[in-house]
Amino acid sequence: MNDRKRTLLIVEDDPALQKQMKWAFDQYEVVTAADRESAITQIRRYEPAVVTMDLGLPPSPDDTSEGFRLLGEILSLAPDTKVIVLTGQHDRENAVRAVGAGAYDFFAKPFEPELLMLTIDRAFRLFDLQHENRRLQAQHAGGPLSSVITRDAAMLRILRTIEKVASANVTVMLLGESGTGKEVLARGLHEASPRRAARFIAINCAAIPENLLESELFGYEKGAFTGAVKQTPGKFELAHKGTLFLDEIGDLPIALQAKLLRFLQERVVERIGGREEIPVDVRIVCATHQDLKSLIAQGRFREDLFYRLAEIVVDIPPVRDRDGDAMLLAHAFVQRFATEHRRNSMVLTDDALAALAAHRWPGNVRELENCIKRAVIMADAGRITADDLGLNVPDEDLDALNLRAVRDEAERRAVVRVLARVNGNIARAAEVLGISRPTLYDLMNRFGLKKDPV
Repeated sequence: MNDRKRTLLIVEDDPALQKQMKWAFDQYEVVTAADRESAITQIRRYEPAVVTMDLGLPPSPDDTSEGFRLLGEILSLAPDTKVIVLTGQHDRENAVRAVGAGAYDFFAKPFEPELLMLTIDRAFRLFDLQHENRRLQAQHAGGPLSSVITRDAAMLRILRTIEKVASANVTVMLLGESGTGKEVLARGLHEASPRRAARFIAINCAAIPENLLESELFGYEKGAFTGAVKQTPGKFELAHKGTLFLDEIGDLPIALQAKLLRFLQERVVERIGGREEIPVDVRIVCATHQDLKSLIAQGRFREDLFYRLAEIVVDIPPVRDRDGDAMLLAHAFVQRFATEHRRNSMVLTDDALAALAAHRWPGNVRELENCIKRAVIMADAGRITADDLGLNVPDEDLDALNLRAVRDEAERRAVVRVLARVNGNIARAAEVLGISRPTLYDLMNRFGLKKDPV
């Protein structure tokens, strides 16, 4: 249990009253200030939950301007702080003004210490309740990766991996087909990291011509080339203290691969036309849909750069390999786009769901999202059919997914597999399957399996 006293800041320019209040409220860790500047210093140092302050402060104790200035600065610096304003006996107007400006409460001088103590206690309790409420809201809101929609076991493991490596200062490589969500995961990695307060900058290495990509990444000095009319920092510098996401790293020209390797080794950049080495603290996250090891074998990607970038490698499965995710994502996209386009409630019909499940989704989440968006716009009623999706309905119908049929097929495969493993030994097969021999005979009869003598 934490027995440390709570900190109470008393802002009072009268030394006698300051001493009296410090003695009266000795159950708190009382810190004091006599003017606005020292009060701000104490706020920054101790971050007290509750402050009592006189509105009349030096250099003009008879004027409340310095007190209101301090009140505004406290609430700007620490908005959750509970400020109790002390005013003159007949100064109700300024007391009301202070509460309107954000003060928690006010007390008129002279005051009863016991009554002020009750207000201070209540202020501390309110501060604690609000802090706990924010904590619970943040807990229920989910983490930076909560926007990723999946129930697939492999994808859930990937999300846990991203959360684990987010706090480590390592380079992460995301591998996966186009549209699998590599940039979404990269942004989630940044938001879950200690660098989240700084910038996340993404650049697609395949989308920028080779002769411009170097200047985009490393920047250039004024006059470095025709059109360089001013000094321009590159993406590395702009992402200082943050994260730089290099998408389609497999398309990075071989000459720039050497410069990127040097940066990863030295953590400095040189602008084009410059001679100064500029230290940069940035985390690199890269992604590609290509087979980098194949590119290495072809001489199109540096092996030493690959191992610098691949400190942590995350393989993202395509949508077709994520059990149930296509339909889960489809339902979420329908809700989103129906709201955006004011189509009221819309549902996917059985033939639409069957078509979604059967489609191979070569474009992955991006293709699925575009498909649903088009269907929401084009559907005539509140029902989205396979025709609206532009997909073919598979021959399989819902009867083929009857739970009893699925269970029978699974049992048949298990019995066949175990009988083959034990070479037809019924006693041993029943033991492995965890059933009795009569039950095994019944299953074999039902599935038409031959009872070979042992």
